[in-house]
Formats: sequence, structure tokens, C-alpha cells
Amino acid sequence: MPVESLPVRDVSLHYRLLQQYLVLLKKYPILTKSVTSGILSALGNLLSQTLEARKKAKNGAPVTEVDVAGAARYAIYGFLVTGPVSHYFYQLMEVWMPTTDPLCIVKRLLLDRLFFAPGFLLLFYFVMNILEAKGWQDFEKKMRGSYWTALKMNWKVWTPFQFINVNFVPVQVRTSLPSCPQINNASHISSCLYVSLCLFFAFSSECCLPTWSHYSGMPT
Repeated sequence: MPVESLPVRDVSLHYRLLQQYLVLLKKYPILTKSVTSGILSALGNLLSQTLEARKKAKNGAPVTEVDVAGAARYAIYGFLVTGPVSHYFYQLMEVWMPTTDPLCIVKRLLLDRLFFAPGFLLLFYFVMNILEAKGWQDFEKKMRGSYWTALKMNWKVWTPFQFINVNFVPVQVRTSLPSCPQINNASHISSCLYVSLCLFFAFSSECCLPTWSHYSGMPT
């Protein structure tokens, strides 16, 4: 007796891409996060340059060409530093401050804001100084001139977003979004991209993907 065929549900492209990304996170968590961080960092830098060029053109100032090297430096930093460092930091945070701790929400935020953010900002200055082939005096000058200002801006702007990130975004897709130093528009846009990506994954994993539990056991 023939069996009636059921129509195959048409799965949207973004749904399939999200599922594939989750598979990659499960198989290659560090590499996937590193590539993601590198791409978003470079994209943020390029978007920043575009906005700056439009602003200059509007004011009648000369517009410089796209700084490809600058975008490459952000990509290298995101790939080699942001991805791996944020992966291990947030994994350790889950161990040190599990959700069973009634004060974990406050402890996680304080750990990130008072320890991780200052250290990560310092690391950003140091690595970028190396990538720009500058000396120790340039590093000291930049630290004295803008580190404290950048750190205060980081605390002021990104603490609410980081509160959501460390407490409600699944650790598998959590990245170091507000810890990206607020030095210029490039880092600001990069951080905005991180925010959008993480909130997207948090919403999608809970509301749009019924099989999220299949990915919840991703290896660390």
C-alpha cells in the first residue's frame, strides 16, 4: 500500500547557516570563535573608515584611501587574541562562578569589569603597538595619553551589555564584546557587531532552534 509523502519543510537560508555555525562551534570551538572575531574586528575597522571618509567628504576635507593594513591588524588581533582569550576566560568563569551560586550574576560582572576589561585593554594596546611596528616609547605614550580614558569609556558604555553577555548569552557563543577597547570608531563598531551577533545567537538558540540542546554539550 503506497504511503503518502509529506512535504519537506522549506528551511530558510539563515536558519541553515545558523545550524552550520553551531556545528562548527561544536567541532572547532576555538577556531570558529577566532575566525568570527577576526572577521568582525576587520569589518568594524572598515566600517569605521567608511564613516570617517563620509564625514570628511561632507565637511569638504580631503578623503584618504582605505587603510587595508589597519583592517588587517584588527583581523589579526581578533583571530589570535580575542577569540582564544575570550573562549578560555568565559569557560573558566562558568567553573569559578556557576549558576548555582546565588551571587553569580554580580560576581561575574565584577570579575569582567574590574579585572578582565583592564587587562584586555592593556593587551590590545600592547599587541597593536607590535603590529604597527612601533617602539616601547610609543607604547608608553599611548598608555599615558588614552588608556585611562578608554577604560572609563569602556566601563561607562559597555557594562550594561556585558551584564547580559556574561549572564544570559550561552557560553558556547559568548564573545568578548564590550571588552573590545573603546579607542576609536573602529573598536566601537566592532563591539556593536559583537553585541548584535551574541544577542542574535542567544535569541536564536532559545527561540528559533528547537535542537539547541543538541549543541549544549559543546566541548570546551
